Amino acid sequence: MASRKTSKSKSMPAEPRPSSSVIIISPRNEVLLLHRVKTSTSYPSAHVFPGGNLSSQDGPCPPVDDIARHSDGPWYRNAAIRELFEESGILLAKDGNSGKMLAVPQEQREAGRRAIHQNELTFAEWLKEQNSAAVPDTEGLIPFTRWLTPIRNPRRYTTQMYLYFLPLPIEIEKPLLDEIPQEGEKEEIQVPTSDGGVEISEARFLPASEWVSMAQKGEAILFPPQFMLLHLMAGFLNQGTPEMESVEELKRQREELMQFIHSGQPPWTEKCICPKAQQISSDGRTVLRLDHPGPELEGTDRKGDTERVVQLKFIKGVPREVVVRWKKDVFEESRL
Repeated sequence: MASRKTSKSKSMPAEPRPSSSVIIISPRNEVLLLHRVKTSTSYPSAHVFPGGNLSSQDGPCPPVDDIARHSDGPWYRNAAIRELFEESGILLAKDGNSGKMLAVPQEQREAGRRAIHQNELTFAEWLKEQNSAAVPDTEGLIPFTRWLTPIRNPRRYTTQMYLYFLPLPIEIEKPLLDEIPQEGEKEEIQVPTSDGGVEISEARFLPASEWVSMAQKGEAILFPPQFMLLHLMAGFLNQGTPEMESVEELKRQREELMQFIHSGQPPWTEKCICPKAQQISSDGRTVLRLDHPGPELEGTDRKGDTERVVQLKFIKGVPREVVVRWKKDVFEESRL
C-alpha cells in the first residue's frame, strides 16, 4: 500500500506557488526587464519582468483547494507592487487621501530597499514612514494573462501578470517633474536599478520589439511567458524610434494595446495559460500549445489562447529560437 501511494504522489504535478509579475511601460512606451543573476533560484541568467512569490505581508491568498487562488486579487496586486520596488527601485504608491502619486528621491528609495533586503523592516512599514497615508497603487495594475508552470516542472508557479503604464510626458505633474532628467535625456519618472546583485544584475527599459530581437539573436534569454507577451506588445508599442514619437502617437499606441488586451474569448485580461508540449515541428522545435489552463483549473470556464503556439528549442534548459506562430499554420504544416 505504501509503495502504491508513493508512486501515485510522484505522478501528481507539483502544487503551483502563487506569484505576481508586472510589466512596466515607460513614458516612452518601452518595457522594463530585469537580468537575473546566474545563481538565481528562478530563471537564472534570464531577462524577466519584475515580480516574485507572494508573502504573508501581501494579504491572505486563498487556500490550495480554492480556484480563487488562480484569480486576480489584492494579494497578487500587493505582491506585484512590493516586488517591483524590491527588485528595481521603482515605487508605485500614492497618498490614500489625495490620490496623488508619491515622489520619493532615489537615494531614499535605495536606502529603503537595502533595509528591506536586510529584513530590518517590511515594504509596508517603509512605505508608511514616507507618508502615513501612503498605499500601493494597486488600482493602476491591469491584468494581462495568468500563467501556470507546465506540469512536468518540479517547481511550479501560478503567476498573475499585470500591465502598468507610467504617465506620458504631458501627464506628469509636480512634484514628479523634479524626478525627471533635463530635456534631451531619457524621460523616465524613476530610473530602474539592480538590487545590488541579490537577484538582479541589470534593469533596463527597451522597446518590446528590441527585447524580442535580442532573444532571437541569442543576446537575451526569454522564457515563453515573457517572449509571448513582449511579442504581442511589440505589435502596438514603438512602431518608430521612441525618442521621436509624439505624445499623441504614444497615447494612440497605448489605446490600441488596451483595446487588444480587452479583446478575445476570453479577453487577454482573463486568459490562463499552462503551456503544453504538443509535438516536434519539422525544424526540430518543440510546439507549445497555449490553450490549456492547467490541471488546477480543469472543469472551470478558464481558457488560454486557442489561436497561437510558441515554437522553441530547449538547449540545456535554455529557450532558443523562440517564435510565436498561428496554431492553424503550424498544424497545417504537420499534415503535409
